[in-house]
Amino acid sequence: MTLNVDATFGAKRRCFMAYEIDYSEYIEINGDRQNIRVRAAREGLPVFLFLHGGPGVCDRHLVLANHSGLAEKYTLVCWDQRGSGKSYSRGSAEAPLRLNDFVDDAEFLLEYLAGKFGVRKIIVEGHSWGTAIGTLLAARRPDLVAVYIGQGQLVNGAENERVSYEFCLNEAARTGDKKALEMLTGGAPVNGEYPTRKAMMVQRDCLTRYGGANYRERKGLVKSLLLPLLRTKEYSLGDVAKYTRGALALTDKLWKDVVSLRFDEEIKKLEMPVVITQGRHDFNTPSSIAEKWFGQLDAPFKKWIWFEDSAHSPADEEVEKWETEVERALDEIAEKFPLR
Repeated sequence: MTLNVDATFGAKRRCFMAYEIDYSEYIEINGDRQNIRVRAAREGLPVFLFLHGGPGVCDRHLVLANHSGLAEKYTLVCWDQRGSGKSYSRGSAEAPLRLNDFVDDAEFLLEYLAGKFGVRKIIVEGHSWGTAIGTLLAARRPDLVAVYIGQGQLVNGAENERVSYEFCLNEAARTGDKKALEMLTGGAPVNGEYPTRKAMMVQRDCLTRYGGANYRERKGLVKSLLLPLLRTKEYSLGDVAKYTRGALALTDKLWKDVVSLRFDEEIKKLEMPVVITQGRHDFNTPSSIAEKWFGQLDAPFKKWIWFEDSAHSPADEEVEKWETEVERALDEIAEKFPLR
């Protein structure tokens, strides 16, 4: 543990915060060396674990830059998952992997964090691919998950890709983007799977430029993902190279598992409070699909929060509102349910 002072942009004010806990460490998780990043203003706070998207698209640099204000009330934990970012190794990238391997790793991490910080349960937030891990984890280990928070909630993989692809096709036609229309045509997903990696990357690039991934800053895929990595101190240039290799390898390995998910059929009940923070314009994990699942979900507490000026990542697009709304929801939950 170290005392560190950092300029933090909180939801309510710009402030200088001293952290009693502020470190990165490697731990062995189910035989694999993986990295976590921890930050808290003081000891004894409830633990808040972030599950990044992708597969392989780590976001600790964004979480710490945008939401260290939460460290006043929570111990923030960012985890580079197996084969991702600082946890990347050639062995992990080349090994056969399934979605359940990541759920197993997350379960191990919850047990590790509970023991290390002396808590019974952990607040779990998942973004995109992280919601696949997080939802399965919450269903498997309700004894370890205090609250499940979804952002860009994945529900039905095949339907997700059908709606997402059709959004891009329709936007290309509406805007007269003949080049995109030509590149998209013939690259439709079948049961969620694109005919080639190139077809999928074309769709994702169009999705970003048309506002279905980032609503206000409609940059291409490379600018929206790569530039923030190159500007942060959380990742070295070597880490960025590993990050890129991991993200490409993991997407190829795990895409069948992603598109086979059917939470609308298989997970209809969770035993902890559930909060969904969803961008109104999200066509990466289309909000209409997530909203329908949420409406039918049985949970002891449910809260759906819309973000009108966001698409897939309201925590990054509406930074102050997301932090404020999450804090407010957790305060409301804490009146009835233990957060630690």
